[in-house]
Amino acid sequence: MQPSAILESALYVADLDAAEAFYADVLGLERIARADGRHVFFRCGAGVLLLFNAEATREPPSPDAKLPVPPHGAAGEGHLCFAATEDEIKRWKAKLGERGVAIEADFHWPPKPGQEQGGRSIYFRDPSGNSLEFAEPKIWGL
Repeated sequence: MQPSAILESALYVADLDAAEAFYADVLGLERIARADGRHVFFRCGAGVLLLFNAEATREPPSPDAKLPVPPHGAAGEGHLCFAATEDEIKRWKAKLGERGVAIEADFHWPPKPGQEQGGRSIYFRDPSGNSLEFAEPKIWGL
């Protein structure tokens, strides 16, 4: 057996309000849940992006918790890549620039076997310093 897809991905943020504003207002994601001081969740295509306050997620659930999710968390900056076409990447680069979001890198990956040219990626940061990327799926041969 093998998993068929990634359903959810998590990043850990220092300021939930700043993260919520960035992912909703700059990236246009739809907020689907929020627990003050703990998390904010967004729909992203067929999956879900989970943004957590790492300190809050390290606390074990109470014995009577309705959702006994085990403690988890991470320290430091994470990474997440959003799929985008070449045209979408051009538009995202312009939109991010208009919103004052610096592009750290913009390049084409080497072609995969059987490809004439590799895909393009742009990298930028969220307010917590997480590294975000828009990339053409063909960087992975998809």
